[in-house]
Amino acid sequence: MNDNRIQQALSRLFGSSRIVFWYDDKQEFREAFDTLVLAGVEKLEITNNQFSLKHQILREAPKQQFLLYLEDQEPEYLDNWLLDVQLGSAVFRTDQSAIWLSELNLPPEFSELVTEHAGFFEVGRAPKQAELRKERLTHLLKSDDTRSQIRMKMLAVCAELTQSADVKLDIICEALFDELLEKSQPCYQMIQQCKLTGFLWEQVERYYGYLADKPSVKDFSIELFKSSYLLSLANPKESDRATLNNDALVLFKRWKDSRKHQQVFEALSDDYAQMLDIEADLNNRDLKDVIELDYYQLIDKKVIVELVRAVDQRTLSEGEVTLHCRQRRQSHWYSHFQHLYAAIDMASQFLTRLDTLQLNMASSSDAVHGYVRHWFKIDQLYRKFIYHLNTSGQMTLLSKLTDKIESLYSNNYLSPLATQWQGQVDAMTNWSVADVPQQKQFYSRWVKPYRNKGNKICVIISDAFRYEAGEEMVSRIRQIDRYQASLDHMLSALPSYTQLGMASLLPSYNELTNSQASLSISDNKDGIVLLDSISTQGTANRDKLLKLALGETACALKAKQVLEMTQTEGRELFKNNDVIYIYHNRIDHAGDKMQSEGEAFEATERTFDDLMTLVKKLAGYNASNVLITADHGFIYQNRALEESDFVSTDVPGDIHYRDRRFLLGKNLTATDAVKVFSAPQLGLTGEVHAAIPKGIQRLRLSGSGSRFVHGGATLQEVIVPVIAINKKRQSDTATVEVDLLRGGTNVITAGQLSVTLYQTEPVTDKLRPRELRAGIYTLSGQLISDVHTVTMDLTAENARERELKLRFVLTQDADSANNQEVALKLEEPVEDTNQFKEYRQLKYTIRRSFTSDFDF
Repeated sequence: MNDNRIQQALSRLFGSSRIVFWYDDKQEFREAFDTLVLAGVEKLEITNNQFSLKHQILREAPKQQFLLYLEDQEPEYLDNWLLDVQLGSAVFRTDQSAIWLSELNLPPEFSELVTEHAGFFEVGRAPKQAELRKERLTHLLKSDDTRSQIRMKMLAVCAELTQSADVKLDIICEALFDELLEKSQPCYQMIQQCKLTGFLWEQVERYYGYLADKPSVKDFSIELFKSSYLLSLANPKESDRATLNNDALVLFKRWKDSRKHQQVFEALSDDYAQMLDIEADLNNRDLKDVIELDYYQLIDKKVIVELVRAVDQRTLSEGEVTLHCRQRRQSHWYSHFQHLYAAIDMASQFLTRLDTLQLNMASSSDAVHGYVRHWFKIDQLYRKFIYHLNTSGQMTLLSKLTDKIESLYSNNYLSPLATQWQGQVDAMTNWSVADVPQQKQFYSRWVKPYRNKGNKICVIISDAFRYEAGEEMVSRIRQIDRYQASLDHMLSALPSYTQLGMASLLPSYNELTNSQASLSISDNKDGIVLLDSISTQGTANRDKLLKLALGETACALKAKQVLEMTQTEGRELFKNNDVIYIYHNRIDHAGDKMQSEGEAFEATERTFDDLMTLVKKLAGYNASNVLITADHGFIYQNRALEESDFVSTDVPGDIHYRDRRFLLGKNLTATDAVKVFSAPQLGLTGEVHAAIPKGIQRLRLSGSGSRFVHGGATLQEVIVPVIAINKKRQSDTATVEVDLLRGGTNVITAGQLSVTLYQTEPVTDKLRPRELRAGIYTLSGQLISDVHTVTMDLTAENARERELKLRFVLTQDADSANNQEVALKLEEPVEDTNQFKEYRQLKYTIRRSFTSDFDF
């Protein structure tokens, strides 16, 4: 022991003692004592002068610090004339264990402990690591620690855990599991080096029931997976096969739900699923047996296969399928399969809607109202199913269900609806529908009223943003606090293509000259639309036309320009303009190209995000009133089209412009396959005729896609949304209420407890989901069960379909609360923090007999 370490050790002792005894039994440290200098400490040597020393240190200098050195071994108690002083002082020992005890500020009674685990303290070839271990252990130690607590803290240090909160067996086990993916296990090797393995496995047996002839971290982790699976199955006979206890299940769930250990857990789960042949076991189980489990990725695959079969064979109701899909949101693997679950849910809703579909229309007005109230939902569910199908990438798994939905969508909905609606279109002499606003009335009907009241207005026009997407957009906007949104509709211009739709949305009345503008389609081969002989093509021309009609306080921009503005630039824009038209193009941009038309539904999904960002950005520019609309809608069929989907005959006449769903020209003649309108019949000036294929048929066009089309007269193409958005000053959202249903008793008599969470109302746009954390606690706040995290977001009208069952597993800590009250608590997160606050609680009494934990 060198002089520096002697000085450091003595300094620590003098930090808590006025008098320190030093017995140099081997007479090795005379020189060290003679040369030692400690500030404020007087050195005295014991040389048959005990009485005078006692008088000096107790009477003459009662506040002075003294180091009393004896160049001999410590005398026996009966021969020690300074024993009374020594018992109230500190003793400096120079053997290795004494040095370690001194460094740790531990009393002599722990000498055997540090000697037993000398490998923890020995420098060996890594002096820095040894010093770091001692430093970390010193930081964790408390004055009243027991031997077991010290060993547990040594385990924590070996496992690279440095915080007091981490000195727990479950956290230590998780740290050791992390090494199972590595070639070496340095933490476990350190535990072995420190001879702490015996203690480790004693504790694991005590708390989790793990017992093995040759215990190892890997063997324990395998048994943990195996037993947790068996303990979580509803059948008690399965639970009896588990070798570990409920505390092991709580450890497993905590480990599974830890983000820190996610990568290791998932890798081991996949490995052990093969090792334990979980797939074969799952093949013999029903959906209800595993719907609440998420220990293996194979479980989600099993659930998905069963749900696909149930939807296809109609053995589960729509509500049951939705509930099961929402249940799986709590699954560890949900992010891997979320689009599959969503596709299954959409397919179930689609089939249910189709079952009750009634395509009755007494007039064109009746047809439009039927579409905006009911029928659009089929298009919406089809879009969402295809989007989630494509995003999941699991075409083969859902192929049978997809074929059914494709067939039903085309043959039982899209074609029949188009056929019936075509009857109404054929009867029209002019393109209009009673009680349905026309697109050319957009400015006067929706924009001008804001100007009349002196309010500024922003108009977002999203190309091909059809009505069903608009309905979903309204729902999404309303979910944002303080945002209100309402949905209306109008009949687009015909043909329903971009040039004419965009032109029709511009002001048709010049407020500066008090004159009505005329709309016409040029008779050349580009289909350009003119407003008072001025081209409406492109944002620059539309900006020019807005200023000609309304003055310099009107403008047109592209969405990208607005999104790239700083807040200062945006507020300046809004300050200087009363009417702002913003053009967005993502859906039509994807759909109009053969190579990307299959991405139309993905583009729709991204459009929701774009528009939401635009609305919030505009709100930041002080724009509290926003309108969203479209130039036209579209038809999309994901499957490849058949020969019968195309018009087989040519249209007689002088054709100037050809598209997949319309022709422009002069002297066009109607046939059995096409309906022809003149310019005046379409509300236009000029001599151009438009030929529109009947139903959903397409015209052949070289180099062009055919699954995504617009320009025709189907309801999907010509009914466009008008969304009015207003940002309020006050909050207008609430969170759904959740009740705890205890069942028939308030007594816990076993190691598990089942309860039901009941969501009192369906979630709506303004009634938001509630996130909850649930667990069982003693009245002093100690957790004695596993913890469940759930999101109550059920939308079902049926009250029984808004129930969620939870099963809690009690730990051994619950034994200390036997015959006492405990609380089942629901807690909710505090926004923008990692904290939780209590939401609800139910009191129970634990009353478990001494035989309740026996396995026989």
